Amino acid sequence: MGPVTTTCAALVALLLAGDTLAQIFVDRTTELGITGGGEHAAWGDVNGDGWPDLWMGGVLWINHEGKSFTRVDAPGAGVIADIDNDGVGDLVSLAPPGILRCVRDGTAEGGAMRCMPVPCFPTDLPATVARGAAVGDFNNDGFVDIFIGGFENWETQTTFPSLLLLNDHGKAFTLASSTAERRARGITACDFDEDGDLDIYASNYRLQPNTLLVNDGHAKFADEAAKRNALATSDGFAGGHSIGACFGDFDGDGHIDLFAGNFAHVDSRGDQPKSRFLRNGGPAKQFAFDDMHECGIAYQESYASPACGDFDNDGNLDLFFTTVYADASFGKKNFPVLLRSESIAREAWLFKDATAGSGLEQLPPTYQAAWADFNRDGLPDLVTAGRLFVNTAAKAGHWLEVRLSGDGATINRDAIGAQVRIALPDGRTLVREVEAGTGEGNANSPILHFGLGAFAGPAKLEIRWPNGAKRTVDVAEVDRVVDAKFAP
Repeated sequence: MGPVTTTCAALVALLLAGDTLAQIFVDRTTELGITGGGEHAAWGDVNGDGWPDLWMGGVLWINHEGKSFTRVDAPGAGVIADIDNDGVGDLVSLAPPGILRCVRDGTAEGGAMRCMPVPCFPTDLPATVARGAAVGDFNNDGFVDIFIGGFENWETQTTFPSLLLLNDHGKAFTLASSTAERRARGITACDFDEDGDLDIYASNYRLQPNTLLVNDGHAKFADEAAKRNALATSDGFAGGHSIGACFGDFDGDGHIDLFAGNFAHVDSRGDQPKSRFLRNGGPAKQFAFDDMHECGIAYQESYASPACGDFDNDGNLDLFFTTVYADASFGKKNFPVLLRSESIAREAWLFKDATAGSGLEQLPPTYQAAWADFNRDGLPDLVTAGRLFVNTAAKAGHWLEVRLSGDGATINRDAIGAQVRIALPDGRTLVREVEAGTGEGNANSPILHFGLGAFAGPAKLEIRWPNGAKRTVDVAEVDRVVDAKFAP
């Protein structure tokens, strides 16, 4: 399937250089008690108090009701997920692959928390080097599994295997598959085809095609990236230098789209494949994607890890996109960018650079990009470059946040893979999915955030659980957090 006839390219001429916001993101890292660091960042609730905690730089930062954080040593980096359905998050480490469980230490003053490795993985696990992973219940047995992307050893030209580890009821993991065909960096999972099971998207480097692993519902996967037009490449190239991708409903049609972030040199054949938006065609197109191209994103050579979130609560998903280098080829400066969605017309999308004046200007190179409304004020906050930037927008739309939980038997306790839809009066249907893994090695908060713009409610939520069950919830008032639990 080729590009759509009319794309966002027709709107690029409308871009205004230096489109400026009043500063809304304020660095409050030190004020909140955090010392930054690390290449990746993950949000998740490790103590079951309903507030998202933060894991980055080998440290777990415990969130105290959005007012402050305290430190717990937790070596490694990865994502946070409830492996054994006990109601609290565990740490799924990438390097080396493993599980850390965080518990209260009764011997410590005040019952301080400590994180300890748990021997859950096979002792003969194939050696791998990973930059990203996604957690989800891939075989729909009520317990979350793990897919770890295998990257490379550049000096020896070795491709490390990607590993699928299936969860045996929270007690141990078994190796279901090990493949070393492509050099994966970012891993993310989503039920993009709405059939009740999680599919996996791997961002592959070294001009290799990206991989879209479509699930049969029993953790058996087939790569349908070419069939679904999800390779994220350009004519003349098998693939790009993909580093990270993120799923999100960018046009408000109720189907989850995809953004693929590509590092792109200029070589003898011309420009290498640039980053691009892929629009989900929904059931009418058998959930294949239309290549929308860059949609106004200005070229930088060293783009890295993307994360999507509606920072201004207008109902349109925006994008934060990091860079690998401070100085790219020919000494050109590269900086992470904040991209605001300006148009979601069905045949044309437009994103504008809203970095200038936002408080996120001229950040250093980083792979960290993760959103969370950690203080529950209805505004998504951002972790990047080892800092926590608090969203202080004075003018933003209405919002609603949904915290889902499974029963720990039929549905995994974190409800990873569950989707929530909200129909708006203007014809948009917003959809968000609980995920654990985005970009390259990052994770947004599992609490679903909806910007609603001028819509003040009441709202009706349609919840689709991973096993195909559906539930509707009537919400009389917005601008609050709603809890919804699965009941068989």
